[in-house]
Amino acid sequence: MAWQPDYVSGADFKTAVGISDTADDLTIGFARTAASRAIDHFTGRQFGVLSAPALRLYTSPPSGVVEIDDLMTATGLAVVVDGTTLVKDTDYQLRPLNAAADGRPWTSLAFLVTVPSTEVGAIEITATWGWTAVPGVVSQAALIQAMRLFKRKDSPFGIAGSPELGSEMRLLSKLDPDVEMMLGSVRRKWLVA
Repeated sequence: MAWQPDYVSGADFKTAVGISDTADDLTIGFARTAASRAIDHFTGRQFGVLSAPALRLYTSPPSGVVEIDDLMTATGLAVVVDGTTLVKDTDYQLRPLNAAADGRPWTSLAFLVTVPSTEVGAIEITATWGWTAVPGVVSQAALIQAMRLFKRKDSPFGIAGSPELGSEMRLLSKLDPDVEMMLGSVRRKWLVA
């Protein structure tokens, strides 16, 4: 899986809406990508994974717990503070402790030793950041939002229905309310700076 993938495939989208030809593939692709990025924005995270470990910098808070970007695999994980490489489960723990068992990412790192530095960016963490699989709820939410964006081509001014029949309505300029409800369980409460 890639970093920032589309959360619903073109084939799944076409099956859901009953399209069998390729005439709308470009519009479908735009809708799938736009829906996926809207989900990223709403949840404060993305659900892909890096292809290789990458370095990110963090600052040690006084609490001894540093909030980190989403991490679901310890493969390639290295934590360095002021030039000293720390050892997992001896010097630090990934938290929440049951994240892996629950199919969720680790979102913080708790130090089990005193970390002397509080300089900005003094904690260097190299890891394969991201989610190892897109949660089913995210794929379903992306499908619903992508279908809504795909149908938007039929109402280019943001108005659907017929004024003559009294069924005219303005389309919402935000995520579908059902999509917002579905994503509540994966929405991050803060963003890493």
